[in-house]
Amino acid sequence: MRLYAIGDIHGQLELLKAAHRRIFDDGGPDAPIAHVGDLIDRGPDSRGVVDYLLRGRDAGRPWVVMRGNHDRFLPAFIDRPDWIDPGLSSRQHWVDHPGLGAAATLQSYDIDPDQPRDALLEATRAAVPRAHADFLASLPLWFLHPLALIVHAGVRPGIDLRDQAEDDLVWIRKPFLESDADFGPLLVHGHTALERPALYRNRLNLDGGAAYGRPLSSVVIEDGAVHLLTDEGRVPMQEE
Repeated sequence: MRLYAIGDIHGQLELLKAAHRRIFDDGGPDAPIAHVGDLIDRGPDSRGVVDYLLRGRDAGRPWVVMRGNHDRFLPAFIDRPDWIDPGLSSRQHWVDHPGLGAAATLQSYDIDPDQPRDALLEATRAAVPRAHADFLASLPLWFLHPLALIVHAGVRPGIDLRDQAEDDLVWIRKPFLESDADFGPLLVHGHTALERPALYRNRLNLDGGAAYGRPLSSVVIEDGAVHLLTDEGRVPMQEE
């Protein structure tokens, strides 16, 4: 048994396709793949990423895609335009926050991000396919596999999985990252960007910083072993 997993994508369509090719080379075209979320923002082709994964799902590919914190912004802007994510300490709106990457996402849909808010909302509603917004809004918050538990950001230690809050599953950092708790299966997440993916005793962080020009991480998880996939093949990961 094996499971493949891919880190935070952030609009990097070509990196995503390359990660898929590495997986297909290792496990074949029907390899099961879990994506830890953050499909959109910052990178150049959020629209392409959403369309690619949506078409894969509709074609019956064995892919699961988690909902990341960034994946909430675009559908919320369309349906609840004044919503501000409670996970943002700045309390800034998605389209106003300089670091969230909304402009890159809007531009991928051929929308001018610099127009007045009312015009921007109208343009976004006209340009973004309803199927894209619905896909992002309906992504699951966690996926439990015999080899791993996949979530975007992590879990709040000591809370049953069924009772975890959505805001924690897509935003949590410190209480989770500092915990040495046994989460049961290997917990695979992203959200907190590193220079490279890292394996710990109780978790695997796959966010290698593709949003910032670094590679998009892909791994194969098997019983008792995790390997990073490269263009040259498998590289065993050791616990930090």
